[in-house]
Amino acid sequence: MDELALLKHSDGPVTRSRLSRDLRALGLANGDTVMFHTQMSAIGYVAGGPETVIGGLSDVVGASGTLMVTCGWNDAPPYDFTDWPVAWQDALRAEHPAYDSLLSEADHNNGRLPEALRRWPGAVRSRHPDASFAAIGAAATALLADHPWDGPHGPDSPLARLVQHGGRVLLLGAPLDSITLLHHAEALADAPGKRFVDYEQPILEDGKRSWRRFHDIDSQDGAFDYSSVVPDGQWPFEAIAQDMLAAGIGRHGLVGAATSYLFEAGDVVDFGRTWIEDKLGEGR
Repeated sequence: MDELALLKHSDGPVTRSRLSRDLRALGLANGDTVMFHTQMSAIGYVAGGPETVIGGLSDVVGASGTLMVTCGWNDAPPYDFTDWPVAWQDALRAEHPAYDSLLSEADHNNGRLPEALRRWPGAVRSRHPDASFAAIGAAATALLADHPWDGPHGPDSPLARLVQHGGRVLLLGAPLDSITLLHHAEALADAPGKRFVDYEQPILEDGKRSWRRFHDIDSQDGAFDYSSVVPDGQWPFEAIAQDMLAAGIGRHGLVGAATSYLFEAGDVVDFGRTWIEDKLGEGR
């Protein structure tokens, strides 16, 4: 949409104070620890862009609250580079820049907000190159410190700590399938056919560049084959979230022009894990 269309869509500019009012009406509160996902175009014309969104969220959660986003690494080497010709692999290993939590860009597929928040003054970013998170606020360091190299979506991950901190998940105009926390439910779920990946990426350890091997659930192509329980063309996380809402879990309302959702992190993981185990475990 162009700016005029966005203005009409949102009934005028979405300002920082308007965002704050709408977020409070949705249920976000002072002191909250919240992981958020945003689709800017759904909100309407946001006067000031990502800076306004982060500012409005910060105004609501206050100095004792925390904002968290999923980042990833936009320029990470592909998982399958080890299938390339040997000369190509050697060139990549010799010169591909290491992941740097201060410099490496957030995955562009996650939208503008993760990159904006990881650059925010005082922001903390976790050390894992492929599954990094960023946060600002009171609990930022506690959430992101010592992100496990293996199983970065599992126990003791930033996602697990979000649950332990009584955190929340906010979809700010973002689609239901964008709930990254459901990867934690996948990591914990005891269901057949769980899929894993092993891959290599360059990191900095003690200031020195080195290649490290990682092991994780397959968060890219899917930790499970959901084709038998999810309609063709629907993303599995969308199906889980729709069933979660139907069960009365979560709140929804308008923020700007965007239908937005607020969930308790513990509810998301408990429901998602049970859903996966029940749906995929039938017939075991």
